[in-house]
Amino acid sequence: MTARTPFIVLVAGEPSGDHLGAKLIEALRAQLPDARFAGIAGPRMIAAGCEAWERMENLSVMGLFEILPHLPRLLRIRRNLTERVLAARPDVYIGVDAKEFNLRTMPVFKAQGIRTVQYVSPQIWAWRQGRVRTIGRAVDLVLCLLPFEQQFYSEHAVQARFVGHPLADAIPMQLDNRAARAALGLPVEGNYVALLPGSRQGEVSRLGPPFAATVRWLSERRPQWHFIAAMASPAVRAAFEQALDAAGVRNQVHLVDERAQEVMAASDVILLASGTATLEATLVKRPMVVAYRLGALTSFLLKRLKLFKAPFFAQPNLLAGRALVPEYFNEEVRAAVLGPALMAQLERPDRDGLIRSFVAIHETLRRDASAQAAQAIVELLRRPHRTESY
Repeated sequence: MTARTPFIVLVAGEPSGDHLGAKLIEALRAQLPDARFAGIAGPRMIAAGCEAWERMENLSVMGLFEILPHLPRLLRIRRNLTERVLAARPDVYIGVDAKEFNLRTMPVFKAQGIRTVQYVSPQIWAWRQGRVRTIGRAVDLVLCLLPFEQQFYSEHAVQARFVGHPLADAIPMQLDNRAARAALGLPVEGNYVALLPGSRQGEVSRLGPPFAATVRWLSERRPQWHFIAAMASPAVRAAFEQALDAAGVRNQVHLVDERAQEVMAASDVILLASGTATLEATLVKRPMVVAYRLGALTSFLLKRLKLFKAPFFAQPNLLAGRALVPEYFNEEVRAAVLGPALMAQLERPDRDGLIRSFVAIHETLRRDASAQAAQAIVELLRRPHRTESY
């Protein structure tokens, strides 16, 4: 590593990446107190001291074809970022999630002798495994949040390290639902269903209507149940409120801005979108039903081309290697399926066994991830730089 003040560029593209990036900045500063940080950042990263060359929200797009209307803006962002990085020549460029954007950008930097790190592995073990060679050409190091990912990369001669998951460090091993309800100003008695329809507007537009219809379905059969929903942003809240109004159940759902972990902890069972939230629900240790919906064209191609290789998409199932919780995709995501599944999860006789499985996952992932990731990056910076071909 050079004697100059370390300069580190980080690029995140969604709230979970912003959270990871902020924690990583704090951990890196503990080892490199004079380091300077810049890049594409969200509010948490900015608060941690990252200079925002571009706002993270401008990268928050999902889906194969849903991205097309945003492509000119994304190409402009990538072009501007590439120019700034090449001009500044940071000591390391760290892609914090935002895999599609970062892995298309990093080969240019690596070829120019700038070290590159991808923090959070793409799910290449599930989608198009041949991309591992592309990743090898793009990065010097992959920091993996899940234990089986390091082995996958090792088999393909790509440098990777399992660092654990920051959520596992942050979430206590036990969370009391009555205390969470009291903190949210809710009655402590009764059965609660938590709803988390996603963090992106497109996601909520697809999942909001069937989630709202599920509330109506359950209310007709379990009128004593309570419903609470965590809203990731004002835009998400507006989209979900519209779905609740259309289903005629707006007054039956207590909406909470952000505070997703408290909403999960207050619940007895959770209905949620696939993604990082399913891991959080696992660590909170609540039974869940997981839903995943994509745009019609993206979904058609995934099925037609058989691009998805993993046996599951919900993180607790992937980590356990078996179907711990039910997961539903596209046309399965409807009230007549989700409602019975939620009832079965809340009333499942093996709940204690499920919780023990969640505890085992939590213990595996709890490794002080941000510090582990920072240490791996510092070690990379201190090694003589070497360009490898794949």
